[in-house]
Amino acid sequence: MYLMDYSGMLDTISPFADFESAARSILSYLHQRLGFQLWMVTRTQEEDWIMLQVEDHGYGVQEGAVFCWSDSFCSRMINGEGPCIAPRVSTVPAYVEAPIGRQVSIGAYIGIPIVLSNGSLFGTLCAIDPDSQSESITEELSTIELLAKLLSTILENELKYNEQARHLERLEAEVMSDVLTELYNRRGWEKLLLAEEKRCQRYGHPAGVIYIDLDGLKPVNDTKGHAAGDKLIYEAAQIIHSAVREQDITARVGGDEFAVLGIECNATQIQALAERVQTSLMEAGISASVGFASRHPSQGLSVAVEEADQKMYECKLEFSID
Repeated sequence: MYLMDYSGMLDTISPFADFESAARSILSYLHQRLGFQLWMVTRTQEEDWIMLQVEDHGYGVQEGAVFCWSDSFCSRMINGEGPCIAPRVSTVPAYVEAPIGRQVSIGAYIGIPIVLSNGSLFGTLCAIDPDSQSESITEELSTIELLAKLLSTILENELKYNEQARHLERLEAEVMSDVLTELYNRRGWEKLLLAEEKRCQRYGHPAGVIYIDLDGLKPVNDTKGHAAGDKLIYEAAQIIHSAVREQDITARVGGDEFAVLGIECNATQIQALAERVQTSLMEAGISASVGFASRHPSQGLSVAVEEADQKMYECKLEFSID
């Protein structure tokens, strides 16, 4: 009878901590098994093609880099214009014509979609190499598809957990709320903004920021008193909060200044949201300067906040001139 020490073995077969660690391990495994200089797990968001995790051995592509989705081989593969595995890219017209092939040298390509349970495309598990490869790599298709499905499953579960995490974060941030408006205060805003930025970086989620400044608070305070001014601030807060979506974050970040974080909100959606906020305020007889900006994957939410604030200030200047 032998007594076995499994402690070392358990370390090697312990579960992945999260989607990111699973993706890195899969990319490393595929590089060791099949070669290819560049392996990637990507996110597609409108025209942005975001590199989430990268195993690079020669192309110089960094995580967080953003390319044009419609330029890529993957976009053509998704549209059924080219195969998932192309040992010789030069034999596939759709890939030969793709602009990405004129930006970097690509002799061989692998691409498998990462699809969520609702049927939506999240991104791709893909690889490129400057040299053509043996036709035998096509025999690896089922293995790569299986790994992509495993990634999809891990991702799906993690995204569900993140919804719960968002809810918990908001419960914790409730102690950081503004007494007058019952919205988050600046401290709560900054805490939730940082948490969402981490999610955007990990999953390539889109997001946007809206800044709102009430135009007529000072005259109200001067002519009708601060109680009337407080009433105006409260009414504006309720209107802004009602105009945005349930998942969005609304905060009072200054005396008469409010901010909205659009969760998983692309450029078109954040513009529509800003227009809805301004229209709702106007219909209530409240004049406000509004600025908005969409998060760029390579820059982050802090830059979007600065851009939205600057656009709001420019709008404020126009109002004062008029």
